[in-house]
Amino acid sequence: MDRFDERILRELKLNGRLSNVELAERIGLSASATLRRVQELERTDIIQGYRAVLNSKKLGIGFIAYVTIGLSSHSKKSQRGFEEQIMDVEQVSECHNVTGANEYLLRVETADLTAYKRFHSDVLGEIAQVNSITTLVVMETPKDERT
Repeated sequence: MDRFDERILRELKLNGRLSNVELAERIGLSASATLRRVQELERTDIIQGYRAVLNSKKLGIGFIAYVTIGLSSHSKKSQRGFEEQIMDVEQVSECHNVTGANEYLLRVETADLTAYKRFHSDVLGEIAQVNSITTLVVMETPKDERT
């Protein structure tokens, strides 16, 4: 990684739809050299993919919460069981295994508080490994670099 690779990553992080020619102009290299560098960053998994950033509000997501999950057992089997249960749950956009008093931190997105309440009882409340659930409601997001 050199300063050109760092510039490529910075520009693509801001706009992953830049054409190779425009990217080359922004970082000060030829289009062919830029393309080779981008392909190498992709090949080495530094760039793992490209995606669209969606407008949550226009998709009907009006409620976001971070939820900590404590498991009843700290075993690997219990962790795997929880992860398998949560993996295909559409309301969970992120699941992190964390240190501290709880094992997991989830980002949960629902239409509203009523939908979250249903998710809390019907999904999280039905997972056998779950011992405790703590909800932190997002009131405002002054900074979010994922968008």
